[in-house]
Order: sequence, then C-alpha cells, then structure tokens
Amino acid sequence: MISVNDFRTGLTIEVDNEIYTVLDFQHVKPGKGAAFVRSKLKNLRNGNTVERTFRAGEDVGRAHVENRAMQYLYASGQEHTFMDNETYDQITLPSSQLEWELNFLKENMTINIVSYQGEIIGINLPNSVELKVVETEPGIKGNTATGATKNAKLETGLNVQVPLFINENDVLLISTSDGKYISRA
Repeated sequence: MISVNDFRTGLTIEVDNEIYTVLDFQHVKPGKGAAFVRSKLKNLRNGNTVERTFRAGEDVGRAHVENRAMQYLYASGQEHTFMDNETYDQITLPSSQLEWELNFLKENMTINIVSYQGEIIGINLPNSVELKVVETEPGIKGNTATGATKNAKLETGLNVQVPLFINENDVLLISTSDGKYISRA
C-alpha cells in the first residue's frame, strides 16, 4: 500500500481492480474542510484517462509492473510477434491492443513489453522514433513567409504535417506521444 501523499508522476497504482499510472497530481488544502489529492490517471489496460480525487492520507495499492525489452519481429494478419532479447521466447499481441503503437513500430525495433502479474498490458515505445518519408508533395520555394507545412506519409502508414523542405526518402524524428514531426534524423 502507498499513501496518496506520496504520489509522483509515473507511479503505477491499483484502484478498484484496475491498474493506473499517475500522469499528474495536485495536493489541495482548502481553507475550510479536509485536504485532498486531485490526480489524473491513465488506465494501463484500455488507455483511458480519468481524473480522480482522493482524501489526503488515503492508501491505494501499489502495482508492480514489469518491463521486458523485446524485439518486434513481424505482423501476421491481425497479430504481431515479439521476441524476448534474452530468452528468445516469442509472444503475439492482437492489433486491437496496439492501435496507437502500430503507427511507430518497424520490424527489428526494440521496445518494452509491460506486464502485470503475468498479464501483458501493452508496450512502451521510446519517446521518439526515426521513420522514412515514402510519399509527399514537392515543396515549392517562395510559397509562404513562415511556418508552412505539408502532409507526408511515413513508412508505417502514419500521416504527419512536415515543413515544406522535407522530401521523399528523408528520415524524420517523430514523437511517439502525439505523432508529430520533431526534426530530420
């Protein structure tokens, strides 16, 4: 058990048989009444974000999640196969469990598989990935004064807005949290 007074960003907790990670929290001490902790939690099983308020000093269960480095091998229909880098064990996950992550997964990429008490909850991607541009319109010089963008399709099928100077076959650094262009790689 852990007190809500000890919350910190990234902490994993168990509340009502669900596993959450703490995204944000705020200790509130109103002038009248008892203190409380307002928190923003992400459900690790389904990815939903909820806001929850706890009484100060309330205890919640601590969830010990395990991260294992695994390599993405291949996709076969609606299933995706990963291999443990140490034991060479293979697991498959359905596409429905990896909807957002599939925008960034490339074969032979190393990621972390997150599990809780033997149940695979999902995967953790790096903060950014390098992806190649497979299709984009040519940028026309003198089109605009500042900040113009165009659409680019990447090797994983993800569409992002990029500056006009980006061309096909360029390798870009893309944020995995919001799917936006960061820079050229």
